[in-house]
Amino acid sequence: MTPLVLVHGFMGGSAQWDGRKQAISPDGDVITVDLPGFGKNAAASALDRIPDFADWVISQLDAQGVQSFDLIGHSMGGMIVQQIAHQVPDRIGRLILYSTGAVGVLPGRFETIAQSKQRGVEDGIPETARRIAATWFLHGAEAAGYQACAEIAQLTAPAAFTGGLDAMQNWSGVAHLKGLRPQTMVLWGDQDRTYPWSQIETLWQHIPNAQLATVPGCAHAVHLEKPELFNKLVSDFLRPD
Repeated sequence: MTPLVLVHGFMGGSAQWDGRKQAISPDGDVITVDLPGFGKNAAASALDRIPDFADWVISQLDAQGVQSFDLIGHSMGGMIVQQIAHQVPDRIGRLILYSTGAVGVLPGRFETIAQSKQRGVEDGIPETARRIAATWFLHGAEAAGYQACAEIAQLTAPAAFTGGLDAMQNWSGVAHLKGLRPQTMVLWGDQDRTYPWSQIETLWQHIPNAQLATVPGCAHAVHLEKPELFNKLVSDFLRPD
């Protein structure tokens, strides 16, 4: 079965997928990454461009001898996998764009990127991590999955915090949407505070062979808020025809 590669988002890490990997793809290999400066890879030199993140992921797969794969990208990771699909289209089977958008500067985001930068400096990474992680859940810091996500977010290196925000601010994948060739699912929680419907609709309407899965009563972390439904949607989409 085709390996499935999971790419986390800003202030995320591979640990956010713990408990999800086998449920998502019970019959196949699942590969998770920690992007440079994040999660278990916090000591690595930070990157500040989405194409550089894409190159880094591709290099990790090359080093493991993985030539063909399916992709899930969450949030900023969704931008990275769009870039990967643009750069190496022949290597990707199916693509899942999860709680993400086609541009990095997001109208309607819970706060502007400039505000995130300023508050990151003023409040420090630990407090900023906990505050931002709370926005990922419909019930904020009271959500069952919040504590684990906040702990992962707190591992973010200061340079990666700034670099990730810069990467998103300076990236747009709109021009490449119509050229994305993999069969694609756009997956979104209808209460997402980071990526509004307009962003999701753009992906769904402009990517050929795209289908839409909207999950009610979820914010930015559908895989933790409604894990069984998330697993079902993903595994059904990845199942060979």
